[in-house]
Amino acid sequence: MITLRSSNLQYQNLENHEPFIIRISTNAMLPEPLRAGVAYLISDEPLPDGFCVYLKVRDPDRKETLPPHVAGVTLPEEFSYLSDGDVIRLSPRGRSIRVLYRKGSEFNHFLLTERCNNYCLMCSQPPKIADDSYIAGEILSTIPLIDPGTKGLGLTGGEPTLLGEGLIKILEACETWLPRTAVHLLSNGRRFSELRFAQQYANVRHHDLMVGIPLYSDLSHLHDFVVQADGAFDETLRGILNLKHLGQRVEIRVVIHKQTYKRLPQLAEFITRNLLFVDHVALMGLELMGFARANLDALWIDPFDYQDELVAAVEQLVAYRMHVSIYNHQLCVLRPNLWRYSRKSISDWKNEYMPECEGCGQRDACGGFFSSAQLKHSAHIRPLSRA
Repeated sequence: MITLRSSNLQYQNLENHEPFIIRISTNAMLPEPLRAGVAYLISDEPLPDGFCVYLKVRDPDRKETLPPHVAGVTLPEEFSYLSDGDVIRLSPRGRSIRVLYRKGSEFNHFLLTERCNNYCLMCSQPPKIADDSYIAGEILSTIPLIDPGTKGLGLTGGEPTLLGEGLIKILEACETWLPRTAVHLLSNGRRFSELRFAQQYANVRHHDLMVGIPLYSDLSHLHDFVVQADGAFDETLRGILNLKHLGQRVEIRVVIHKQTYKRLPQLAEFITRNLLFVDHVALMGLELMGFARANLDALWIDPFDYQDELVAAVEQLVAYRMHVSIYNHQLCVLRPNLWRYSRKSISDWKNEYMPECEGCGQRDACGGFFSSAQLKHSAHIRPLSRA
């Protein structure tokens, strides 16, 4: 979700309006009874009547203004990507706009809360102690506006399970309004150690729901150190076991850094011996945001330098026929026998490439970089041939 407050954002005839969530249309022929709850994105004149609000993206070469009689918003040109079916939150008093959903993107996700009961060394979204329960209400208002043909939707935090019943309501709304959409929930898994809550989650009976749960080591003390929470390892494992007992889909996520890379082979063996029934294992590169940036010296290792451990872990998991993916890595750093497991997993709005990538024949298949990689990235980035 992208929020902008800007002097270039101009509200008209909406000054005293409370914040509201609305879907965008570019269809001037939309039936009149459907226009009242829709924002019309202007492309050509004349304007069709009856829309709730009118949006105009400023053209830097022209001094166009909205007609004085309409309620509308003039947007800076960086919002030129807005399109039919997108969902936004307009806040006239705060003079801000938040893009909640983009119909044309494959990387839509909702931040459910910024609260968390872990304090992970490399957390890219550091937790905050605040009552942000209003976010769940906003999401519940947004879900019915999302295109039902959306392939996937992510739910993240903070720790979403801290919402309790609020999370269950969001999952139920996804099942009701988005019957063809896969939902991926990120959670530390600890709350699912409570069997009653795990049962509530399972009782949603969502048609395509997976929860991604981090496990950072086969050693309890090392996992607990990484997440900065005593007893987290045991609660996480109990949560995974409860979910699988209830027939739920579970992904294990492993963020690789200086504190975790050495025991990747042992962790893979632990998973194949004890958690063979999980549905997916994702081995992930580091995003240098939040606490990861603050703890850079304790976390950073060039991915080129842990290829032995990564290869050993992947081979162990694959030997046991587990579904394995490598996220957030560049092909030129990975050994060629790992390429088949590499995925383009970084959200489009924060995926970048370095100058060293110029002319690379494998760029379209490469995972690219988080924008934060400008701070530090592998010393072994280089263009690859197409073949």
